[in-house]
Amino acid sequence: MRRAPLPYESLWAFRVIAETGSLAAAAAALGVTQPAVSKRLRELEARLGCALVRRGVNAIALTAAGARFAAALQPGFAQIQAAVDQLQDRPAPLRIRAYTTWALRWLIPRLPRFHAAHPGIDVEVSTSTAVVDLVREGVDAAVHTVPAGAPPPFGGRRLQPVEISPFAAPALLPQGGGWPAAARLLGSKVRAGDWALWLRQDGRAAAQPPLLFESTTLAIQAALEGLGIVICSPAFVREEVEQGRLAALSPTSIPTGDLYWLFLPTGQVGGALGIFADWLVREARGEAPQGESSDDRR
Repeated sequence: MRRAPLPYESLWAFRVIAETGSLAAAAAALGVTQPAVSKRLRELEARLGCALVRRGVNAIALTAAGARFAAALQPGFAQIQAAVDQLQDRPAPLRIRAYTTWALRWLIPRLPRFHAAHPGIDVEVSTSTAVVDLVREGVDAAVHTVPAGAPPPFGGRRLQPVEISPFAAPALLPQGGGWPAAARLLGSKVRAGDWALWLRQDGRAAAQPPLLFESTTLAIQAALEGLGIVICSPAFVREEVEQGRLAALSPTSIPTGDLYWLFLPTGQVGGALGIFADWLVREARGEAPQGESSDDRR
């Protein structure tokens, strides 16, 4: 007796969850709600009869079975995508790897402008905090931070400095404005030292250690829910500030010394990737501090 096939939507949702490490990020990438992603995952786990992820308070992680299943699925999805590209006679999309928050809150909102200018070039975005081997992982380019004082990547393109500032929901602010002294400090494990840097430069002391989430995206969401004060790049919460959902607690941001860089393959970069790299640098240059150029090459 043949088994009924597993639902493709659930398999695809699990693949994106495995790549992003976050239900919220997967929902954003798939263009559906987070409950819809959770439902697909539960249905898939029920059909398989095993847990694919471990659910924590603020994050999820793949189980051993989930990690094996995700790795086994990857070649199949690649074959499906290749077959679709061949059938549609379209070039394969550019595969760009980046941090989750930077991808969701900086890059993806700008991609419609790129597609409007270059409708023949598709961009596929995946997320990870790990160092990427472009050749081994089949990624065309990656965006990562380079710490202050570290040598820049050979052949890379400099994008923008990493700057931070505190933000909180307006309901947390005392009457007349000012710093909500009793509020919890929120941050991410990826940038665990940002609060210490800010407090040192601002001359403040923390009553307790910051509450750190798996990503800045989760920390921002916690701040929107009124859980505390998030430290992040002003560019990541510009829309929320304009809508009045978050308030800036400082008129200025401070540089961390770190820089975002676009990591590219060695050798001459041209074609669609060259077009995308030039566009990305121009977009980043528009947000660089005055007098600082983003179009540096090393």
